[in-house]
Amino acid sequence: MTDAISRAESTCGGSPAVPVLPTQPAAAAHRQRRPHDCGQLPFLIRRDGTWLYRGSPIGRKELVCLFASVLKRESDGSYWLETPAERGRIEVEDVPFVAVELKWCGSGQGQRLSFRTNVDQVVTADADHPIRVAHDLLTCRPTPYLLLRPGSDATAPIEARISRPVYYELAALAEPGWIGCRRVLGVWSCRSFFTLSEFPAGEPTFAET
Repeated sequence: MTDAISRAESTCGGSPAVPVLPTQPAAAAHRQRRPHDCGQLPFLIRRDGTWLYRGSPIGRKELVCLFASVLKRESDGSYWLETPAERGRIEVEDVPFVAVELKWCGSGQGQRLSFRTNVDQVVTADADHPIRVAHDLLTCRPTPYLLLRPGSDATAPIEARISRPVYYELAALAEPGWIGCRRVLGVWSCRSFFTLSEFPAGEPTFAET
């Protein structure tokens, strides 16, 4: 990570240089149970997926992808850049990634929905990578997410927010279904059904047609 942060100095033109995290001898790093804690790093991932350093965007996508590969999330929800030798906490406005493209094939329960993120990671929605929709408490506006990395006892899950154009594509593929006694609209992927919204009031269901 140190070398990658060093190279990031040239990504922002006249913006301040990205600090280099302290290095350690390999033997000393190996003896440590945890990487050296560098504290709070001046990075921010905006809601649109843009990576900033001291308010300036990191313009080189290959560096963003490299940073993304060492992004971790602690069980308390905090985000860190972590290598075997070093780690530092960063800020994330919402979730760190955005699903910007959808490809689908098949139909019905056998349909497959594959998403490409803004760092070119491709994830297929399935039982281990579900789609969920959150709603704003005030406006009730839906915000859909895709699980990229499941959590564990020591880590929290990492998600991608599904961009609005991709959500519209999902909505076009939606079909009626049931979750318990609730009528819903959702999509199938790899034989898992994911709810997108409640079924519109007044619309006939399969049982009514």
